[in-house]
Amino acid sequence: MAIAMRTDAETLKITRASDGLELDLELIQGMWTEAQYLKLSAATNRLIEFTDGQIEVLPMPTYKHQMILRFIFLALMTFVEPLGGRVLFAALRMQVRPGKFREPDILLLRDANDPRCQNRYWLGADLVVEVVSEDNPERDTVEKVLDYAEAGIPEYWIVNPQDETVRVLSLQGERYAEHGLFRRGAVASSALLEGFTLPLDALFDAV
Repeated sequence: MAIAMRTDAETLKITRASDGLELDLELIQGMWTEAQYLKLSAATNRLIEFTDGQIEVLPMPTYKHQMILRFIFLALMTFVEPLGGRVLFAALRMQVRPGKFREPDILLLRDANDPRCQNRYWLGADLVVEVVSEDNPERDTVEKVLDYAEAGIPEYWIVNPQDETVRVLSLQGERYAEHGLFRRGAVASSALLEGFTLPLDALFDAV
């Protein structure tokens, strides 16, 4: 069944393409099963995240968002894949834990044969990247900090086009510690990937 999703400040609806039938998703928030989420997210090109019966449809990325994402992805791919790693970009679901899924902008595994690399969704990652969205910055800067720590992801990069910063977080136990907060003129570095750096002027000028 082909479906389309529509969201705005007040409504979240799903429309069946064959006859235009609409379903107000807000009425069933909290009641979604993991299986229903996986089926729904496989039937649309929208990014959808899931937490304990609740779904969230993410905004469509902007040109600026995608150009920044492209720059980082190509840099990581060039560095990691010759070493046997794997780097992918959204849309790809990642299970934080049973009952919670996120769709990071970039997911990286240092070993392409890592068993967490699954076909329908990944069971984790070694490094994830999020480009902060204008609609809800706290999703990437607060909520996902907790989520990715819960998932045990060793490193999380938060790229903020609004203030042109890159914040690199390194997992220490169950919480993240700041490896570095990098601004224009600086070169961001990874605690996990020895030798990987990213010049911020080139990154934010990529747009």
